Amino acid sequence: MTTTSRPSKTPWWRRYRPDQQWEAYLFLVPSFAGFLIFVAIPVAAALLLSFYDWNLLSPPEFVGLKNYSQLLVGDQVFRKVMSNTLYFTVLIVPLQLAFGLVLALALNQPIRGVEFYRLIYFMPVVTTIVAAALVFQWFFNRDFGVLSAWIWELGTLTGLPIQPPDWLNDSAWAKPAVVILTLWKNTGFTMVIYLAGLQNISRELYDAAEVDGANSWQRFLYVTFPMVSPTTFFLLVIQMIGAFQLFSEAFVMTRGGPAQATLTIVYYIYQVAFDFSSRMGKASAIAWVLFIFIFIFTFIQTRLQRRWVHYEAGGE
Repeated sequence: MTTTSRPSKTPWWRRYRPDQQWEAYLFLVPSFAGFLIFVAIPVAAALLLSFYDWNLLSPPEFVGLKNYSQLLVGDQVFRKVMSNTLYFTVLIVPLQLAFGLVLALALNQPIRGVEFYRLIYFMPVVTTIVAAALVFQWFFNRDFGVLSAWIWELGTLTGLPIQPPDWLNDSAWAKPAVVILTLWKNTGFTMVIYLAGLQNISRELYDAAEVDGANSWQRFLYVTFPMVSPTTFFLLVIQMIGAFQLFSEAFVMTRGGPAQATLTIVYYIYQVAFDFSSRMGKASAIAWVLFIFIFIFTFIQTRLQRRWVHYEAGGE
């Protein structure tokens, strides 16, 4: 005689086994939805829009690769902003890494009040970039700025005909002014990351180097620098991406001038999309060209890191 099984009276929400991990997926839904709505869909829409000519008023018109061809062939301003962006990237990233490492080495020593010094050097990182740029705009003023006053005083004391440069109105000096502001603003972050990497180095390595007769420079060259190379690689990648996306410093302090000397590619995207004729298709094409450049540089760095980044035994 066959017996029929009675349906389970257990509620459906209790019939799922723990190994199915439905709870984890439910917690991931808000983050995934936010990524989809605010990142993935806008990125895909920008790629699609880069093949159209659209000024927000008239219907979009499909133009194919015209926006890209105009950028690479006929747009002189685009070449200028790419040159400026590469200038800032090549100059800011190495200097920021060097200054951050020097500060981290100095503030990793057992000195009195080291926590206070770390706080002082990190404070610019949490300062609003707009406020900092406005202060530096006054700081670099040729007639009333603090820096100009120091230079005038130096010329008076030495008797030499020293005159301060017109930082923000001279094409040759506007770029260094933006670089100085960027270094002041972001070096503290580099210092903190390096400091964490230095404190993770085993003291036994330094003791072994001292036993072998290594001096301070040799300990830095053969122990410290190789051990912080993963930290250097991380900072190199994120700072290169940040340098390619430089915007606020030039926007507030110089407005991209003089004569487009500090006009960066992200600032140019803003101008094309909002300041000029609202050419959304061209602005999207510039944004994707920027993405391609960042991707290529990041890929090259990822491939080259195998030659100079040294990980501890047990993981790479």
